[in-house]
Amino acid sequence: MMLTLQTFKEMIATAGEAIRAEEKHFSELDAAAGGDGDHGTAIVTAFRAMEKADGADFKSYLKSLSEALQNEACGSTSTLYGSWLQGMSDTALEGATELDAAALAKVFNGGLKELGYVTRARIGDKTLMDALIPATEALLSAHSQGIVVMFERAAVAAEQGAEATCEMRAKFGRAKNLGERSIGPRDAGAASMACIFASFAKSLKAVS
Repeated sequence: MMLTLQTFKEMIATAGEAIRAEEKHFSELDAAAGGDGDHGTAIVTAFRAMEKADGADFKSYLKSLSEALQNEACGSTSTLYGSWLQGMSDTALEGATELDAAALAKVFNGGLKELGYVTRARIGDKTLMDALIPATEALLSAHSQGIVVMFERAAVAAEQGAEATCEMRAKFGRAKNLGERSIGPRDAGAASMACIFASFAKSLKAVS
């Protein structure tokens, strides 16, 4: 199975719907962990900005997604996601309108690498990276089994990573000021990232 650009655009749209459905929950998680309590609003705003993006191939579409975030949304969520998508765009082959599993895994890994230059957060810091890093590693390790299985594994890994943040102390953002009191709630950024990968996996299974 090859992933077409149209299917990927549909995956992004479906993920946006899933994010909007959980907006209140994400903000509640953010507040419970000591954040501003606005993550739900921020991630929904980011996906609404991305609705205006377009492109004739993966590289241009991913670049358009990144630019939409940088230009129309605001805050750390848009900056982080914009960098993630820019890294994907930089890795995507010029003119490609469909990608096989190996190429797709490389694109997502390129996004993770770019994001790693922007944030010092890594696994264990109670951020979206706790979901994104294991999800990306799962994509890379499972690419030989096809795109559907690859994203199923990534969704499981992202969910496990997000759940693990319940036991972590926040080290970034306002939540880090709570110290040990930030332990308990799931990190909102990791939760929304897990939601995105779950949506991706569900979308692919439906069209396979």
